[in-house]
Amino acid sequence: MAQQTYAARPVARPRAGATPPPPRAPRRSLRPRTVLVASLAWLIAAVFLLPYAEMVITALRPADELRDATYLPGDFAWSNFVDVWRDSHLGANLRVTLLVAGGSTLLVLLVALPAAYYTARVRYRGRKLFLLLVLVTQMFQPTSLLVGLYREFYQLDMLNSVWTLILCNAAFNLAFAIWILTAYISAIPVQLEEAAMIDGLGRRGALLRVVLPLALPGVVTAVIFTFIAAWNEFVMGLTLSTVPESQPLTVGINSFIGNYTVQWNYLFAASVIAIVPVVVLFAFIERHVVSGLTAGSVK
Repeated sequence: MAQQTYAARPVARPRAGATPPPPRAPRRSLRPRTVLVASLAWLIAAVFLLPYAEMVITALRPADELRDATYLPGDFAWSNFVDVWRDSHLGANLRVTLLVAGGSTLLVLLVALPAAYYTARVRYRGRKLFLLLVLVTQMFQPTSLLVGLYREFYQLDMLNSVWTLILCNAAFNLAFAIWILTAYISAIPVQLEEAAMIDGLGRRGALLRVVLPLALPGVVTAVIFTFIAAWNEFVMGLTLSTVPESQPLTVGINSFIGNYTVQWNYLFAASVIAIVPVVVLFAFIERHVVSGLTAGSVK
């Protein structure tokens, strides 16, 4: 039997001057503490998410399965969302809420930004008193002022008006916006504005082209908190709006709660529709909100 010979495979050698590949980092094993903290975090997240999951599942239940003890329905009734939109004033309520939340946010931004800029840059007499008065306004709850507000807007013939809700929501959210924007603008070096004004920009140009882009996280934080507060407002909308078509979404949802029965499937379907815009908005600007809340904490 002839003996077979095998030629040795040549070993590839690195070329001269070639950098060797970086060594692979050793794979770290998970520590028991890390696993415990991660498991606890997932458990807490599940506890907070379960009510939302139950809300979505109930919104998809048929009317004849609302009293069943099963967690999942036998058949998902997607028509609940169509029925709740067609057979109620939900579309008009959603339009009112969008106008109120958007108008209140715009009005707060137009007033709070110049006030915060002037307070942060000018050391005028009574500055601390002004900030104290702004803080004191946060102590007044809307419910304590409802009687006076109702009487005032009744005399002005402004009940059941979108502008009434815009003015009220803007007034109650203005103090927070001034405080957070003042803290953020104070952390921006004033030398940047001075350099911009030396180059030919005035005070307004320095505010719009220098301060405003640098203060964008703080502005976004004020915007999102004002928008969410106006979106979720209930008491003023219930008191100052008595016509179903002029009521905000939070008040219109209560139409599914009757004296003797509650239409749970329609109630939760309307609630899902109400929270979707806010969740989508917050998902897009969450990173700006986090950076804005930490503004001024470290100098």
